[in-house]
Amino acid sequence: ASDDIAKDLTEKGKSILYINFDVDKSNVTAEGKEVIDQIAGALEKETSLKIAIEGHTDNTGDAAHNKKLSNDRANAVLNALVSNGIEKTRLSAKGFGAERPLVANDSEENKAKNRRVELVKVD
Repeated sequence: ASDDIAKDLTEKGKSILYINFDVDKSNVTAEGKEVIDQIAGALEKETSLKIAIEGHTDNTGDAAHNKKLSNDRANAVLNALVSNGIEKTRLSAKGFGAERPLVANDSEENKAKNRRVELVKVD
């Protein structure tokens, strides 16, 4: 899976991941940790890659709160990557809350698609 992440980043400049967090929390779950290990693997393989970690939420709840939550989650991913040995200079993190939905927030399934972390290649 780290191969897929590396390929998406080098070819498309972006990789969309679904890292599970508990509702309203920014701590990485055990399941989320596996995804982070895959991201770390991709970055170890492609040593020139720099990425922006972008956190996104669905539109449930308060916009300002969602923005802070998505920012905290993006930073949690960044910190987990750093503790996996990835240089912090290669990473940045930012939360966008519900400002950039992938799809309309009109069903539970779609809301789940909007709750995501995007890795964006930075030149």
